Amino acid sequence: MEILRASWQRAWPGIGATGGGGALFERLKAAYAEPQRHYHTLQHLQECLSAFDAARHLAAHPHEVEMALWFHDAIYEVKRHDNEERSADWAREALLAGGVDPDAAARVHALVMATRHTAVPVGRDERLLVDIDLSILGAERARFDEYERQIRKEYAYVPGFLFRRKRREILKGFLDRPAIYSTPHFHDALERRARANLARVTA
Repeated sequence: MEILRASWQRAWPGIGATGGGGALFERLKAAYAEPQRHYHTLQHLQECLSAFDAARHLAAHPHEVEMALWFHDAIYEVKRHDNEERSADWAREALLAGGVDPDAAARVHALVMATRHTAVPVGRDERLLVDIDLSILGAERARFDEYERQIRKEYAYVPGFLFRRKRREILKGFLDRPAIYSTPHFHDALERRARANLARVTA
């Protein structure tokens, strides 16, 4: 959990927020620990923050990218389709309440919305954030397989045949892209393994 505290203590003042943001920090940690989550958990947040630590030099606005990572799955209800929008709204409201410049809060909102993965990301920070969120696709085989099991648990209410069909469509969509990762950093490190993982589970 040390990475969480270190990240927060860097990102909150770094983005221009006042105070320590301690109450918000605890609310976000509690959100990622909700019982309906199996993948979109503190484990995922920590993995994203760890990936960011190694790539923060690539960001135009590193504190904004880091804060967007904190909020990108802050609201996660499996049966809803507006989780990213609600998470982005929470981020913007919380940052404005913390005294953050409205332009910076708006950029964080836009970054969180990019994690809907409905379009290829544009802009330096958006590409970096999305690559970090998708880094699980290029994980080592054991972690990728664990991720797939975790996603299945989150959608346990969906019948097996329907889940397999929908899940294959989603993963095939990433596999069919000319490139899964937009930044050279993540493309060089993860593209090949991500394609191997996806080809294996969509075959």
